[in-house]
Amino acid sequence: MPGQQEVRWSQLKVGVLVIVALCALIALIFLMSNSTGGFWTTRLTLRSYFENSAGLKVGAPVLLDGVTVGNVTAIHIVTDPARRMTPVEVVMKINRKYAIGIREDSKSSLETQGVLGDTLVDIDSKRATDGPAHNDAELKTTETPNIQDVIQASQGTIERLDTILDQVNTIANTLNSKNGSIGLLINDPTLYKKALTTLNELSSIVDQVNNGQGSIGKLLKDETMYNSLNSMIAKANHITTELDEGKGSAGKLLKDDTLYNELKETTHNLNQITATINSGQGSLGMLTKDPKMANKLTDTIDKLNSMLTQIDAGQGSLGALLKDRKLYDHADKVMMDTSDLVTAIRKDPKTYLTFHVKIF
Repeated sequence: MPGQQEVRWSQLKVGVLVIVALCALIALIFLMSNSTGGFWTTRLTLRSYFENSAGLKVGAPVLLDGVTVGNVTAIHIVTDPARRMTPVEVVMKINRKYAIGIREDSKSSLETQGVLGDTLVDIDSKRATDGPAHNDAELKTTETPNIQDVIQASQGTIERLDTILDQVNTIANTLNSKNGSIGLLINDPTLYKKALTTLNELSSIVDQVNNGQGSIGKLLKDETMYNSLNSMIAKANHITTELDEGKGSAGKLLKDDTLYNELKETTHNLNQITATINSGQGSLGMLTKDPKMANKLTDTIDKLNSMLTQIDAGQGSLGALLKDRKLYDHADKVMMDTSDLVTAIRKDPKTYLTFHVKIF
């Protein structure tokens, strides 16, 4: 049977052990809450509304530029019609010493730690310009796609990729089965033989060219062509130099200012003549501008055309002379008789040129 003193000592040891355990528990709680500023530190309450919680849990950390500044204290579904598109309310507690870095227009978003890590809240204040956020303020959200959204968005791409792969397999099977032009080109040995023959012929042509055979070979290998081309270039340079120096007719045309001045004067005179004609001065001007002169010229042309038409029809003396064969023959006979008479007078002028003088 233990004595009273032993019982008291045992109770004292138990009490001391309980006190030590409580102190250790308090210290552990203090250390665990130190990341958010300590257990007794006053904190700032913020709210954000999301379309989907994306697996966010109460107690998840809240980051500001990668630094843990608080944690999530509550997640609710609100029934307010104004929040129909963003019904998930996330309440966050932020350490007061970090509150100055969070602005009224800061943006919050849901992020994941790694690819398959836990979901957390990240606050972005890089582009924020308003003042510090007040207690119970609402931070606008920036929705980021989660893994499910990415998978759903890529589902259509995967389906299209499957379709493309099926088409590629079909094309490959068609090529392997010697169907179509490309299949024949790939699988027909005749094409290989023709290609080999063509390559051999090309190789022979290249050898002939390298040996200076044929026109192209001579063009590449014969120095005569090079010398002729070099001489031609030298002559061209000589001609260009003479032109630049103003020698010869072409050089004078390029360098002599007299030709330019004469051409300028001629152009000026032509402009004056054209202006005179346009103003109706002179014969050409009147012919161009005066309707009476134009009418007279038209009337003259019409009359001349009528006369030519009558002559061509054999009317009048000229028309008969041109068209009547008898008149032509008669005129020709008269001219022949006249020529014979002149010839006879020249031979015996006394017979034809006798003068009789009578005196009363």
